Amino acid sequence: MKIIINQVPQGGLYLLEEEIKPAELDLETDLIKFRSGLKLKARVFRITNALTIELNIRAALFSSCSRCLDEFEWEFNKDVRLNYPLEPSGIFIDLDPAIREEIILDYPIKPLCRPDCKGLCIKCGKNKNEGGCNCGST
Repeated sequence: MKIIINQVPQGGLYLLEEEIKPAELDLETDLIKFRSGLKLKARVFRITNALTIELNIRAALFSSCSRCLDEFEWEFNKDVRLNYPLEPSGIFIDLDPAIREEIILDYPIKPLCRPDCKGLCIKCGKNKNEGGCNCGST
C-alpha cells in the first residue's frame, strides 16, 4: 500500500481501501496460511510536516494446532497507528514493510485451535479432544 503524499490535503483526511495478496508481503509460514487477501482500510491525516495513518488490517487465516495438529481458521483484525515525517523530496510512503511487521508481530508462537485443547495421546496419538483412548494412558 502506497500513500501518494500530494493526494493528502493539508490539514485534511484521505481515505484509502486496498486488498493485498499475502504473497506480496511474504507472510505465509509453515504454520500460518492465508485463506484470502489482506483487506486494508487507511485514514490518512496530514498535519504540517507529518502524516498520521490509522490502519485497519483484516484477513482470514488458518493454521495447524500445535497440540492436536487439527487445522483451524481464525480472523486477523488489527488496528494500527503509524506516523511518518514528511521529507521535501518525498513523493510517496510505502506502508508494506510496516504492514508486514505488524502482522508478523501478532503471529501466535504456538497456535491453538482453542485454549483448552487437550492435544494428542503420547502413546497412541489419538486426539484427546475427540474422547479418550484405549491405550491406558488416559
